[in-house]
Amino acid sequence: EPMVQKHLESLQSYYGNGLETGPLQRLTNLLLVEGLTDIQQKEHDILQIEATKGLRNVSKSIPLEKLFLPLSKVSIPPRISVTIGVAGIGKSTLVKLFVYTWAKGEINRDIIFVLPLTFRELNTYEKLSAERLICSAFPHITEPNCISAGAARTLLILDGLDEFKTPLDFSNTVVCTDPKKEIQVDNLITNIIRGNLLQEASVWVTSRPTAASQIPGGLVDRMTEIRGFGAAEMQDFLDQMFLDNRDLSGRVLHHIRANRPLHVMCTVPGFCWISGSSIGYYLKNSTDQFQETTVVPKTLSEIYSYYFKMALSSDWPEKPKETLRIEQAMNNSKKMVGSLGRLAFYGLLKKKYVFYEQDMKAYGIDLSLLQSSLCSRLLLKEEMQSFTAYYFSHLTIQEFLAAIYYYTAAKRAIFDLFTESGMSWPKLGFLNHFKSAVQRSLQAEDRHLDIFVRFLSGLLSPQVNKLLSGWLLVKDEHNSFRSQAINFLQGCLNTDYIISSRTVNTMHCLYEIQHMEIAKTVEEAMKNESLAGMLTPVNCSALAYLLQVSDVCVEETNLSNCLTYNICKSLLSQLLFCHNLRLDNNQFKDNVMELLGSVLSVKDCQIQKLSLAENQISNKGTKALARSLMVNRSLTGLDLRSNSIGPTGAKALADALKKNQVLLCLNLKQNTIKEDGATSLAEALLTNHRLTTLHLQKNAIGARGARKIAEALKQNCSLKELTLSSNSVGDNGSVALAEALKVNHSLQSLDLQSNSISSAGVTALTAALSSNKGLINLNLRENSISKEGGPAIARALRTNSTLRKLDLAANLLHDEGGKAIALAMKENRALTSLHLQWNFIQAKAATALAQALQFNSSLASLDLQENAIGDEGMVALSAALKVNTTLADLHLQVASVGVAGAQALAEALMVNKSLQILDLRGNSIGVAGAKAMANALKVNRSLRWLNLQENSLGMDGAICIATALKGNHGLTYVKGRSGAKMISDAIRTNSPDCVVDV
Repeated sequence: EPMVQKHLESLQSYYGNGLETGPLQRLTNLLLVEGLTDIQQKEHDILQIEATKGLRNVSKSIPLEKLFLPLSKVSIPPRISVTIGVAGIGKSTLVKLFVYTWAKGEINRDIIFVLPLTFRELNTYEKLSAERLICSAFPHITEPNCISAGAARTLLILDGLDEFKTPLDFSNTVVCTDPKKEIQVDNLITNIIRGNLLQEASVWVTSRPTAASQIPGGLVDRMTEIRGFGAAEMQDFLDQMFLDNRDLSGRVLHHIRANRPLHVMCTVPGFCWISGSSIGYYLKNSTDQFQETTVVPKTLSEIYSYYFKMALSSDWPEKPKETLRIEQAMNNSKKMVGSLGRLAFYGLLKKKYVFYEQDMKAYGIDLSLLQSSLCSRLLLKEEMQSFTAYYFSHLTIQEFLAAIYYYTAAKRAIFDLFTESGMSWPKLGFLNHFKSAVQRSLQAEDRHLDIFVRFLSGLLSPQVNKLLSGWLLVKDEHNSFRSQAINFLQGCLNTDYIISSRTVNTMHCLYEIQHMEIAKTVEEAMKNESLAGMLTPVNCSALAYLLQVSDVCVEETNLSNCLTYNICKSLLSQLLFCHNLRLDNNQFKDNVMELLGSVLSVKDCQIQKLSLAENQISNKGTKALARSLMVNRSLTGLDLRSNSIGPTGAKALADALKKNQVLLCLNLKQNTIKEDGATSLAEALLTNHRLTTLHLQKNAIGARGARKIAEALKQNCSLKELTLSSNSVGDNGSVALAEALKVNHSLQSLDLQSNSISSAGVTALTAALSSNKGLINLNLRENSISKEGGPAIARALRTNSTLRKLDLAANLLHDEGGKAIALAMKENRALTSLHLQWNFIQAKAATALAQALQFNSSLASLDLQENAIGDEGMVALSAALKVNTTLADLHLQVASVGVAGAQALAEALMVNKSLQILDLRGNSIGVAGAKAMANALKVNRSLRWLNLQENSLGMDGAICIATALKGNHGLTYVKGRSGAKMISDAIRTNSPDCVVDV
């Protein structure tokens, strides 16, 4: 129809401009979320990004073209959709992209009318009807009744709820069903969302998260979130910014990545633009390479100071549309900053972010002068059909300007600046006004003044004063106030272990003012793991801050042996966002588990690994954790080793595992869960299809507990690693596990160390290995496997092609068993690691193993320590090393090797090119053996690690080894005692990269 065609042409014309700037791929795939988290409802945008590190624990996404389609064949399309995103993330760009793509006919062809409106437009009306709303915005739609009556499928877009002048009050909505009736605009919006008006139309609202919380969750059918930049997208964005200078783009990115808090913030495109522009401006004007790395802007205040300096100068990256005399424009700008700052400040107090001509006049802003000043780069203009709107290019620009205004006005104001009328109790002196601003920020429930006070604090830093003196500040004037402001901020931290986002923001203020002594002290203690006893209320505040920003916490947040109940309680809101959290050995009791359970239960939780080892947790505390596992969607690893959860605690966790589909690793070592606990966990394994690792060592589960787990393994296909060491499993339990291995091909690692398994058990296990196609690692260390078990193991090694690691240490194989295994190793092509230490093996078995090594091309590690193989065995192994090209690790501690054996080994090392680790501790190679080894080291280039402790080397032998290292550039680790103090310096001098352990 002509009306529809006119509408499409109008949208294509208006929304097609400017879409090609910057990467848009990020916007074509939105995160599908289940609602707002607590932090999104309460906190400032920047605080949200800082706390969550720019990440959201969301696994589902939805393509833009499917945003208004049903999620499944049995569901219906959403009527009310809400897309959230922090300021500068690209909400309006997303709307523009969608509308333009739809208008070209590329997506959602079933929608006849897409009606994009902004809350900026709606702010200009007092009353509207549903039909006049459509006609006013789209005059070419001459028959609005076809939309209001639902005759044509329509999508109404309401962009920027956070910019609406009136809060939406759904609890007091006056119902209106007449599309022709004019009502208050906020009432119109609530009636549309409730479905009283335009009930057949789909509605899409975009908003910053905090403002989106005005819409009751029960009315929202679909909520999505715009994700920030990934690493590659950030790089692409900066490359686009510096198209003519890729080297500069790389340097800017390097500095952003080096500053963790800044890097997190730069996941937001709007902030990335400001930061990239500021750092790029600094680098282009920096001539000192050393200064580039030390003085590059790091704090928010420094970043924005450079940005303002750039905006109010001739270095702006975008040339103005109209040619201005730059000197005149700069002069105009300095005059304009004061007026804009006042607008920004009082707008911030009123939570007003869009301004109109009447606002500009009210604050004495000359619109003609504005356009001829460089401030037009900071305050942007949007011209619509019937009005013109003004807004700061980013929320933080408004906050920075507000801080500059307040800083300047506070030096001369005699009344409270937060009272716009000026009617208040007298308030004299900058410091009183500074205190007032900080206290107002601490009292604000929605935290909307937090970044403003950070900027205000930053204006007192020496670096910012130096940057802006002569422009917006007076040189060195900060010296009069800085120390008192620091003392006041530090006083705000004495909160008796009441830590909140307010406390953390105070620490940010101290960072902006460049006073970080407290944080540095605590960070150093974190590095050294020496926090025990030093967590005072002030240091706790610093710790909460560091949990967000410190590089020490990137890989792991280790708070072991330093927390109490009260301190843990105070840090909960920060622990929420630690990905890998260690809380070992804190003497935590069950009451702390109630706290941690509450943290694990909230939507915001990002804890992925949690270690609570070596505490005092009983079944009661375990039940609290188990309840949280029923709803938690982030935790993949839980370590509860060395507690006292008992059978009842194990049952609670097992019940949770029947529902939880996130946890991958559970460690219950040494928890006395016994047979009943093992039975409960076995039941969980029948239904849980996510758990991959289960550690149950030292739990006295016995043979019956092992049989229950074995039965579960016949059906479970997800478990990869099972540790049952020191559980009195015995032969009966081993036989049951062997039966499971015949049908289970998913288990990759089985640990049965110290379980009193004898030949009968090992015969069953090895028989299972003949048909098993999944097991990679089998640990049978410290059992009772005699020489009769050797042939059974040998048979398995001949037929099994998947086993990579076999640990038979501390058994009773003797030469007979060792020889049987050695013969099998001639044929085996899979095993890479074989442990045979403490097995009463002597020269005959060692010789057999040596013969196997001449044929075997897979074994990389062989451990024969504590076996009396003697020189005869050593000579045989040395001969094998001359031809073997795969063995990398050889352990021969306390193996009765003497001079002859060492000399044979030295000959082998002269030609061997694969051996990297050689341990000869506790033998008797003597001076002659040391000299032979030294000669070999002069030639050998593959050996990296050598242990010659307790070998009677004598001073002469030690000096020979030290001298040899002068020519050896491969060895990086040497252990030895004889003549230790004398030779250590020589070794370090001759081979500076070599670690010497004496």
